[in-house]
Amino acid sequence: MIRLLAFVLPLGLDSFAVAAALGAARPAGAAMRVRVSVIFVIFEAGMPLLGIAAGGGLARVIGATADYLAGAAVIGVGIWMLASRDEDEEVAGRVTSAHGMAILALGVSISMDELAIGFSLGLVRLPVVPVIVAIAVQALLASQLGLALGALVGARFRERAEQIAAVALIVLGGYLIAQRALA
Repeated sequence: MIRLLAFVLPLGLDSFAVAAALGAARPAGAAMRVRVSVIFVIFEAGMPLLGIAAGGGLARVIGATADYLAGAAVIGVGIWMLASRDEDEEVAGRVTSAHGMAILALGVSISMDELAIGFSLGLVRLPVVPVIVAIAVQALLASQLGLALGALVGARFRERAEQIAAVALIVLGGYLIAQRALA
């Protein structure tokens, strides 16, 4: 359970930051809340399934080395999150105005970290159903909290939430590697 939460909670902080930027950019009516939540839940729970499938298959092939690769992948996601510095306001504006295929492209763009985390989850062989349910629940809660509190929290707070998520993933990756090395 703790391992599952260690993977899911940093994703929630990142989701919150994007939704808070959206909430700060526009007042969130009921229709927008539903739209944003659906986009977040579908993509943030769906992308890890692809990653889990790829990571699980690779884990069966490479065996014990999978734990090291999972740790390195999680560290890589954390470093990528620190270095990328996405413009949440830009993403937020695109979420509300996207239609059709643009929603698919946007959904994929906001959930690439979930794809990478899913890959790592597949490597460490956590059970799929609890992982996807936990990610879907965090996406729903984080999007709703972000929309509700977006106007109240400043850009600096949102940026700190993303940084904390990135550092948490780096620490988790280090823990996974250390745990395997000491086993």
